[in-house]
Amino acid sequence: MRRGGQLTAELSRCAWAAGPDPLYLAYHDTEWGVPLHDDRRLFELLTLEGAQAGLAWITVLRKREGYRSAFAGFDASRVARFTDANVEQLLADPAIVRNRAKVRAAVANAQAYLCLANSAGSFDQWIWSFVDGAPIRNAWRWASDVPTETDASRALSGELRRHGFSFVGPTITYALMQSAGLVNDHLVSCFRHAEIAQLG
Repeated sequence: MRRGGQLTAELSRCAWAAGPDPLYLAYHDTEWGVPLHDDRRLFELLTLEGAQAGLAWITVLRKREGYRSAFAGFDASRVARFTDANVEQLLADPAIVRNRAKVRAAVANAQAYLCLANSAGSFDQWIWSFVDGAPIRNAWRWASDVPTETDASRALSGELRRHGFSFVGPTITYALMQSAGLVNDHLVSCFRHAEIAQLG
C-alpha cells in the first residue's frame, strides 16, 4: 500500500521485485516500465543494461550512482570524448562494473549514440519508432510468460549493431525496452500494470 507517500510491501507485484531489497522495490514501483522520452536517461539505461550482461540487475542498480558519477552524469557528448586514460581510471573504480570490454563499449556507444541521435533528430524519436511511437501493452499472467526477446528487440538490436553499438544483443535490448516503457511487461496482477497503462 501507499501510506503517507511511502511504498510498502503489501501490494501485489511482479515476482522479480518481491525480494527484501528496498532499492529493487523502489525501482519496480517507480521506474520500471514508465515510458521514457529523455535522451540522456535513455543513454543511461542503454549503458546500464549493457553493463548488466551476465550479471543480476540488482548488481548494476546498486552501482547506478557510481556510474552516474564515473560517466559524467551520462552526458553522451562527454563520455564520447573519454580517452584510454579515462578508461584506465574507470577500470580502477569499484563503484562500477570493472569489465574492460563493457567500459570500452560504453565509450564507443556514446559516440555511436551521438551520431544516431543527430541523424534521427533524437534517440528518443528513433528508438520509439520500433513500437510505432506507443508502448506495447502486454497482459502476462505468469512470469514464465514474459519473453526474454521479441521480434522488435531483435530488430532494434540489429539496427543498433549496424550503427556501431555493442553489448546490444536482443535480450539486452528487450530489457531496455521493458525498463524504458516501450513495453508494459508488468504482470496483470501487479498494481503497476494498470498504472503504467494509463501513462502511455
